[in-house]
Amino acid sequence: MMRLFTILCVLWGFGTVSGVPQAQAQETSAGPVTFSAQVQDLDTPWAFDFLPEGGILVTERAGTLWHVRPDGSRVAVTGVPEVAASGQGGLLDVTLPRDFADSRTVLLTYAKPQDGGGAGTALAAGVLSADGSSLGDVQVLFEMKPGNQGGRHFGSRVVEGADGTLFVTMGDRGKGPLAQDLSQHNGKVVRVMRDGSVPSDNPFAAQSDALPDIWSFGHRNTQGAALDADGRLWVVEHGAKGGDEVNLTVKGVNYGWPVISYGRNYNGTKIGEGTEKDGMQQPAHYWDPSIAPSGAMFYDGDMFPDWKGNLFVGALKFNYISRLQIDGDAAQEVEQIKAPETARVRDIQTAPDGSIWFLSVTDGTLYRMAL
Repeated sequence: MMRLFTILCVLWGFGTVSGVPQAQAQETSAGPVTFSAQVQDLDTPWAFDFLPEGGILVTERAGTLWHVRPDGSRVAVTGVPEVAASGQGGLLDVTLPRDFADSRTVLLTYAKPQDGGGAGTALAAGVLSADGSSLGDVQVLFEMKPGNQGGRHFGSRVVEGADGTLFVTMGDRGKGPLAQDLSQHNGKVVRVMRDGSVPSDNPFAAQSDALPDIWSFGHRNTQGAALDADGRLWVVEHGAKGGDEVNLTVKGVNYGWPVISYGRNYNGTKIGEGTEKDGMQQPAHYWDPSIAPSGAMFYDGDMFPDWKGNLFVGALKFNYISRLQIDGDAAQEVEQIKAPETARVRDIQTAPDGSIWFLSVTDGTLYRMAL
């Protein structure tokens, strides 16, 4: 209880609760930082977001949405949609739109059970009760076309665009060629309105042989997404062996999977036609060897002024947080923040006080990184 009560002290600037053990300082380009556990004993956590009144929402892949209250108590929120918790599927992202204080709307992405025993990435919205214990008026705003079996490559993040539309990322579901098929949702980023309808200015909205909600295509398995200060959507996706990518998503653009890739199949054989092709966008950055990138955010706090505007990405494979600098449409990794606490980082966010919080899958802990 004392450990969880640290949340109040962090969000309201009271400092660290006496008696809570702190990790040793870790050197970074911003100076020595410390890592402190804020929420522990999570079972395969996937995403989190901060509530404006204090406290946090955290998803577990098996289907639980936790509300960790400012007083340190923790309750499983009822009313969460049924999820297909198998393989990489389950309850995935949680995002609070900018009008949450008025609407109480919570956005969730998840693997939705579908007819025929399959599952597809879906987006739902519900209204969080005043006490944070339940979701009401839950509506499915989007789900990918049925027909996918297995538990691979669901994605998935939901990001509110600068204009209030919603971007949802999804993987190819292990069917790479469908990422090039505009009649399927596999390997796409889609864009919908808050009510689930399709914006009229989507790139394929008037094209009869394409799904109107598609924003961009040719993605493999996008598990990170964030807006920069200019409102541009950047996504981070798992490649194969040596082909993880950061991409600046542009309306209607083809990002190449599986025709082009800087990776190779896991047996070492070549993927597609090489690393480039006319009409297919090059990545803003790629990792070789692969780091299995996951959650991503652009830092916009005040605690680390030298890092403002940088992209931070959690690595599931090599157990570090990647810091990337953006130069126009390009990104470059300039630092790896590595400590025992950064093992398999699944999600990462800027906290209200400017500290950086991240989820470690390895020990099921939500950590705070601060000066």
